[in-house]
Amino acid sequence: MSVEPGHPSNPDPDGGLLKGESWRIFQIMAEFVEGSERLAALGPTVSFFGSSRVAADHPWYESAQDTARRLAEAGFAIVSGGGPGIMEAANKGAQQGGATSVGLNIQLPREQIPNAYQDIRLYFRHFFARKVMFVKYASAYVVYPGGFGTLDELGEILTLIQTGKSRRIPVILVTQSYWQGLLDWMAQSLVAEGSIDRTDLDLLCLVDRPEAVLEAVLDHYRGRGIEPSQEERERQLDL
Repeated sequence: MSVEPGHPSNPDPDGGLLKGESWRIFQIMAEFVEGSERLAALGPTVSFFGSSRVAADHPWYESAQDTARRLAEAGFAIVSGGGPGIMEAANKGAQQGGATSVGLNIQLPREQIPNAYQDIRLYFRHFFARKVMFVKYASAYVVYPGGFGTLDELGEILTLIQTGKSRRIPVILVTQSYWQGLLDWMAQSLVAEGSIDRTDLDLLCLVDRPEAVLEAVLDHYRGRGIEPSQEERERQLDL
């Protein structure tokens, strides 16, 4: 159905808004294309999440740096959001461990300052395109204490695994004192009300120490290849 110029439902009779939206689609496509081309060749990667507000002398920062270094030495490229705090710690640890350090930077109204420890820097306008890049090539998610953005990414990967849109990968929460309350609430409210199955809680692994993160990742893949199967690859095309 076409709408005539000047019709009340067409407030942009000259088509300027529609043209702008069309060009925006090409911008989104460009973000997907560049991200896919840069990340697909990296091999196994681990995506890190956590607060941007953590200082370099904070125990969480030191833990994230140590965790990333251990994973890097084990052969994993490290992917973070490219900013300060836990993101910086992860990228710094990646470089210390000799692995490729990737930052998926986001353009914000109050500009995010990229950290200095990125071998590959990608820039995104759109959160949803960036989120696909975090998931699509990840062999594990490591989630440190954080705020709304961290919770958003955690909810995203749990939803994708639960619904079968993504292969099952380790989703590791680091720092029991921070995350235990959330897990208790999930059990006491979500499971109790039937919003999720009790087995859905098994998607999450809670640890405290950097060495436990590496152990959890290696245990998950022990006895099977770390690369996605053909079936898993085909499934992830629908992300």
